[in-house]
Amino acid sequence: MGHALSIGLALALCAGVAINASAPTAALAAEQRYKPPHNRAGQPDLTGNWSNANLTPLTREAGFGLRAIYTAAEVKEREGIQAANVEDSNKPIDNTKPLTGGVVTAHGGVGAVGNEDRQFLDPGSVVMRVHGEARNSLITTPDGQIPARKPGAPPAPRRGHGEIAADRSNGLYDNPEQLAIDERCILGLHRSAGPPIFPNGYYNQNYQIVQGRDAVAINIEMVHDTRIIRLTGGHRTDGLRPYFGDSIGHYEGDTLVVETTNIPEAQHLYGSWQTLKVTERFTRVAKDRLLYQFRVEDPTIWEKPWGGEYEFSTLNGRLMEYACHEGNYGMEGILAGARQQDAAEATAKKTAAAPK
Repeated sequence: MGHALSIGLALALCAGVAINASAPTAALAAEQRYKPPHNRAGQPDLTGNWSNANLTPLTREAGFGLRAIYTAAEVKEREGIQAANVEDSNKPIDNTKPLTGGVVTAHGGVGAVGNEDRQFLDPGSVVMRVHGEARNSLITTPDGQIPARKPGAPPAPRRGHGEIAADRSNGLYDNPEQLAIDERCILGLHRSAGPPIFPNGYYNQNYQIVQGRDAVAINIEMVHDTRIIRLTGGHRTDGLRPYFGDSIGHYEGDTLVVETTNIPEAQHLYGSWQTLKVTERFTRVAKDRLLYQFRVEDPTIWEKPWGGEYEFSTLNGRLMEYACHEGNYGMEGILAGARQQDAAEATAKKTAAAPK
């Protein structure tokens, strides 16, 4: 069995999914021939700057059913729309055109007050390909969806990581501590840092991997987080749950395998955190491609493990500083709006209670 095919089978078993037997022969053959470089410590060399920006959604869109691969026409359509959006965003802005809330517009992302202009967004330009296949979801369950929760499992929180609350129920905007960790510039959007690592679909989807003899560091451009993976010792037993959890790793051939537990509640995955375990595998399958696959386990939430895979590509550049707090008026505006709403509610109650 070829080198890359062996990797593919191992990764599929890691995520609890089946390998697609129709993967392009040419892509697999190239991976079979590829021999990743090794560093002085004998480790497969994963160092460098990488990006996971791509146009493939985390879960499969309705209508695809069990079909996991885009057709050539579908790829052309999706990548063409993105290219047209970029071209259109470089044209002069027509200030006479009204913004339409919730509709993607030429220069405003989602056309609503407060959204970034299109030039500030970098969601990616191509559909994600794994073994040459144009995947239509990063999740690799048969239907491309996150599995249903077990009977009796607590429901997923309405306000998940990286999501904005739809209303002020339960005093969500009363204090800074009640805002989401990305709103407070503590961690990046939509699990950019992981685990598991998800593309955020917006910008700054760049990563730097630095390997040492006893640890691996992953520097995430989004909010400039650094995640440390220890290569010696076991999981911590002191009960502490640091951001990014407690990650320990080892090498299996040319693959870095990382197991993470002790994930804090603030970084829950669809409500899972107390008994959540995430296993990640990083394998360099070409000079410019890094295969990433993850497996999620929580017996209190899901009947069986589930996971997904995608590829990082080499970044044509380097990571830049992400100064989230400097000049950030978002939190001030959120809390000021909440105080204004408090005052309006107090006035309304006073008016209602006044003698007629």
